[in-house]
Amino acid sequence: MGKKSKHAAGLARAANRKIDKSILPAPPPPPEEELGSAKALNEPTLPGSGFKIIGGEGFDDGGVADLSLLIDLEDNVQRRRRGDTEYFQALKADLLPRAIKGPMAKMNRREQKVSLAQLLFSEDDDCEDKGPSEVYVEQVDGEEDAATIKHRADRLAQARAALRLSLLLREAACTSLSLSELCKRRLTFSGKAGANEALRCADKALEIAGNGFWDGDDIAIEADDEPVIDPKYEKNATTPGLANPSVLKLLPVRVSHLCTRSALLQRGNALAALGREEEAIQSYSDVFPLLEGEPRCARVDWERHSLYVNIGQSHSKQGDYASAKAQFEIAEKLGEEHVASGNAKDGKSMVACSKRAHAFALRRTGKIDEAKSLLREVLQNQIMDNLEAEKQKLEEAKAAAVAEAEKNKEKEDAS
Repeated sequence: MGKKSKHAAGLARAANRKIDKSILPAPPPPPEEELGSAKALNEPTLPGSGFKIIGGEGFDDGGVADLSLLIDLEDNVQRRRRGDTEYFQALKADLLPRAIKGPMAKMNRREQKVSLAQLLFSEDDDCEDKGPSEVYVEQVDGEEDAATIKHRADRLAQARAALRLSLLLREAACTSLSLSELCKRRLTFSGKAGANEALRCADKALEIAGNGFWDGDDIAIEADDEPVIDPKYEKNATTPGLANPSVLKLLPVRVSHLCTRSALLQRGNALAALGREEEAIQSYSDVFPLLEGEPRCARVDWERHSLYVNIGQSHSKQGDYASAKAQFEIAEKLGEEHVASGNAKDGKSMVACSKRAHAFALRRTGKIDEAKSLLREVLQNQIMDNLEAEKQKLEEAKAAAVAEAEKNKEKEDAS
């Protein structure tokens, strides 16, 4: 034990370091009890039918609990690693990992985590990849206007910023997700020309999500605007992955599974962009075991749907129309089941996406008339759905106006 200070300043510093344990929050639950969004809710948290679980009881939470696990706003991992006394002393003394330079320097660790979540998960209304589908589509044709190119470049820069911040905060899950987003946004920005770089990011995301070790310096290279890879670089992989036994004492294995699912899907897209279809099919297929036991809800079925369509597209590019058709039909059936369960919005979108991909496969085999007929059906259904949506919007506006008028009349009568 050190000597006790005899000076007022020293006594004040010692007092400031003390933690009143009576006001500390409850300790975090054991990692094995954190189930994330795999745990169904008794009631929906938001209106709409997209959260109802098909073939089971309860409602999906829209991925909120999974997001909480990944971002870890409450710092449960740090608390388990350090113990509450040491953790809250470090928090009070501002000794926990965070950005201390640049525009975020004045933000505390929690505020920086919120900013990180926004960089990773927020979507503008004009985002090309807005929505739940992860079906791979080649978006670079060389005819993009300046505004589109700038928007894609900004999105790519946001992913790099997320990676830098994740490393500063020492948040491995967010580091893996940032790399998956870099893979996705690099493909959107550069297409096939950037596919090798995108694939490298996805492979590194998988490395972090796995049960081995990873090298932070090797990962940090991907945050550069123009990464330069030294072929002679020797990795110093000393940081345990998310599925490493030592890490699983601190966080649930679900975090590793979520990061692996994202990385494998984006890796498949990068391989497809490179024309390595067989490897792409394998990468997509490796996701399915991780989806076993997941609820049949719109959020997870969009993931399943994207995988089936992507596998079908790869079969089609290989010239195997029969296998491609089988995958498109499975994806279409998922949508039909959602329509039948009352979730028409997601269900019809899944069906339309499956049929469009099927039509392109038909065209690739030379069945032009069948392809045109299927696309015409998709277009007609879209027109009808849009008219129905407009009608419903007008009816809702009318009902709201009537309710407002009745409310105003009640106020007048009361006065």
